[in-house]
Amino acid sequence: MGLLDGMLGNASKMDAGKIQAEFAQILAPGERVEHAYQLIRDYFVFTDKRLVLVDKQGITGSKVDYHSVPYKSITHFSVETGGTFDLDAELKIWISGMATPVQKQFNKKLSIYEVQSILASYVLK
Repeated sequence: MGLLDGMLGNASKMDAGKIQAEFAQILAPGERVEHAYQLIRDYFVFTDKRLVLVDKQGITGSKVDYHSVPYKSITHFSVETGGTFDLDAELKIWISGMATPVQKQFNKKLSIYEVQSILASYVLK
C-alpha cells in the first residue's frame, strides 16, 4: 500500500498468513484467516467464521480494539464502484443492532468485486 493511499483512507490487501500468526491469540480453535485489508493502521479481516474489525488506537497504536462480527449478524451490504472522477470504490456493511453501516474505501488497485464476492460467500452460507 502506498503512503498516499493510506492517507486517503483506501484499503489494500494484506497477507493472510501474516495476519493468521498475529491473530493466534484471538482466533477460535481451527479458525483461519482467509482475507485481510488495511487502512493506514486499522484493518479488517475475513476469517472462515467471522469478520474482525481491528482499530489501532492512540499515537503508538499499541492499544487495539478487535470487533468481531459473526457473518449471521450482517443484515445486508452494498458496493459502490469508482467512476470517472471518483476513482475509489466503497463497501458498506450493515450489522444488526447498529444504526449506521461500517464503511471502507478501496483504491483502484483492489477489486471491489473480489471483496463483494468474499463477503457474499460468507453471508449467504
